[in-house]
Amino acid sequence: MVYVVGHRGAAGVLPENTLAGFRYAIELGVDYVECDVHLSRDGQLVVMHDATVDRTTDATGAICDLDFDRIRALDAGKGAQVPTLDEVLALVQGQVKLLCELKGEGVENATIDAVKARGMTSEVYFTCFNMDRLEAVRRLGDDLLIGAILPDPEEKDIARALELGAAGIGIQYRNLCLRQVERVLDAGLDLRAWNPDTLPEQRAMIALGVKGISSNRPDILLDYLNKQKADA
Repeated sequence: MVYVVGHRGAAGVLPENTLAGFRYAIELGVDYVECDVHLSRDGQLVVMHDATVDRTTDATGAICDLDFDRIRALDAGKGAQVPTLDEVLALVQGQVKLLCELKGEGVENATIDAVKARGMTSEVYFTCFNMDRLEAVRRLGDDLLIGAILPDPEEKDIARALELGAAGIGIQYRNLCLRQVERVLDAGLDLRAWNPDTLPEQRAMIALGVKGISSNRPDILLDYLNKQKADA
């Protein structure tokens, strides 16, 4: 059975990267939730995907140019506030694991410090598209869990992920084929497909043999998996 990641909570159902979305995903029964982290101008770890607040709130501006009090006052969708990383950590602790994507420049140290302060190094995976940044994370601790996000990895990318001690790789689902899946799994890495959001897409990934699926619609995937389990 594949593990399920609620992408930005459940971004296809509720406002992305909000406590309401994360809470909903947890209640559905996901194994992980995924979030994105930036630093505000005054050094607060802010959970948001984009580098600006334009797309997901009722304001405009770069996160790095805004103090957290200003960001906190924004509507992140359906009246939700933009959460801090610590609020997300408090919500998921002891319930599900967290995939924490390092987005904003210079967030590595502060993010790791926040995770360590809650004693959650075994519950949080630090992920990134940039392998150099993952290497910087690895230098901060051999015990830290890291994962590479590689839309369509080549052999050299898989080799570097192994060299860094990555637990696994996330690959854009449209780029996955049986050969790619076998190549990653044969290397001893976990493989997560992102982000199939329809049941046919999700079933295709299961048929390919991926270990996990990250989706904006974890409700669809979990409904299918639960029915499969009940019929087994």
